[in-house]
Amino acid sequence: MIYFASRTGNVRSIIGRLSLPHAEIQRHTVVQEPFLLFTYTDGLGEVPELVSGFMERNSELCKGIIVSGNRNYGHALFALAGDKLNEQYSIPIVCKMDLRGKETDDEQIQKYYERVIRNENLS
Repeated sequence: MIYFASRTGNVRSIIGRLSLPHAEIQRHTVVQEPFLLFTYTDGLGEVPELVSGFMERNSELCKGIIVSGNRNYGHALFALAGDKLNEQYSIPIVCKMDLRGKETDDEQIQKYYERVIRNENLS
């Protein structure tokens, strides 16, 4: 499963291209299975509040972080929410995507999902 948050529609658009199970994060979402987190970067490199709360409740089952950002904000701020989540929870970053990403980003996510999430659910 991929749990995601989307503000401008970029993340939702990418999710729509992937043929993977997904659910949008709601204020009190609690998960029971391994998942990937897909988030956007808020403001000047911040983790969205909704995602912060979600991760406080669910980080132990998170197996990877996918994050979108905008390269126009510069290298230091690009997809910084992913770096902050990685630092706080020691969860690997699967992919950093610029805006709506590229086909190669989609492939990278698909391969990681197959290798990590599907194998985890077979155990």
